[in-house]
Amino acid sequence: MRYDLNLLPVFLALMEERSVTRAAARLGITQPALSNSLNRLRDTLRDPLFIRERYGIKPTQLAEEIAPTIEAALAQLDDLVLNQQEFQPANAERLFTLAPNSYVELVLMPGLVARTRELAPGIKLRMTAFGNDLAETGVISGTTAMVLGRIVDPPDNLVVQHLMDDGLACVVRKDHPDVRDRISREQYERLKHVNVLPPGRLRAGLFQALGQQNLKREVAVSVTHFLAVPEMLVVTDYCATLPSLICRSLERDSRLKVLPAPVDLGTFPVQMAWHVRYRHDPAHRWLRSMIGELAKEVTSEET
Repeated sequence: MRYDLNLLPVFLALMEERSVTRAAARLGITQPALSNSLNRLRDTLRDPLFIRERYGIKPTQLAEEIAPTIEAALAQLDDLVLNQQEFQPANAERLFTLAPNSYVELVLMPGLVARTRELAPGIKLRMTAFGNDLAETGVISGTTAMVLGRIVDPPDNLVVQHLMDDGLACVVRKDHPDVRDRISREQYERLKHVNVLPPGRLRAGLFQALGQQNLKREVAVSVTHFLAVPEMLVVTDYCATLPSLICRSLERDSRLKVLPAPVDLGTFPVQMAWHVRYRHDPAHRWLRSMIGELAKEVTSEET
C-alpha cells in the first residue's frame, strides 16, 4: 500500500494543537492545504480522525490510538536522517525559539547571544514567555525549541537536563540606616521586603525555603521582574532576597550592597527541557551544549 509520509506531520500537528488554524500556522501552510491533507488522511485511514467542536477539534478514538505509534515512527525517521547530517555552526541558518524564565534570561541568555553571534552568526534566537504552564511555552508541542527554568511535572515527551543550582542572598541600598555588614534574623523579619513574582515555579522555591526556616517576611511591594528590584531598593529602606547570581550582577551597582541571608536558605535547581523529537537534531544538540557550558562557567565564577 502506498501512502504519503508528508501527511503524518499534519496528523501530529492537529493532535497537539487541536486547532486547524494553529496547526496550519505551525506547519507554515495555508488552512485549505491542511484541510486537503486531512481529507487524504481520512480517506487512507477510513476514519474522520478529528471532529469539529465549538472551540477547536477533538480526535476520534482511532486518532487517539494511533497517535503514539505515528509520533514514535516519525521520531525514529528524524533520528535516522539527522544522524547522517553534519552541523557546521559557522554556516548554519536557523531560528530557535527559547522560553527562559526571567532568572535564566538575565543569567544565561546574554552569554548565549554573545557566543552564538561569534560561532554561528546565521542562527537567530527568539525569546518567548516562560509562562505559568509548560503547555503555554510551546515546548510540549515542539514549536518552542526548549524551556529553561524550574521544570515541574514534565510530560513523557520532554527530555529534562539539570543545568546548575543557585542559592539566595539579600540586597539593600548602600546607605541603608539599619543594615551594615550583615542582616540578622531579627532585622530580616523587621524590615519590609521587595518580592519578585515572575511566572513559573521559581517563586515557590523562595517561599518554601523561608517556610522551612520559619523565617517571616513582610512584603511591602511585589514586582514581576528582577530588573525592577534595584530601583525599588534605592528609594526605600526595603530588602530583597534574590538568587545569588542575580545578586552578583547587582554588586556592580554602587547604590546597592549584597549581604548573605540571615539563615541558610538552601539552593534551587535550574533545568532545561526539550521535546524528544529534537534529541538527535545536530543544531539543537549544539545549542544545548552551549547552554550547558555557560551554566558551568557562571557557577564556577561564583565559587
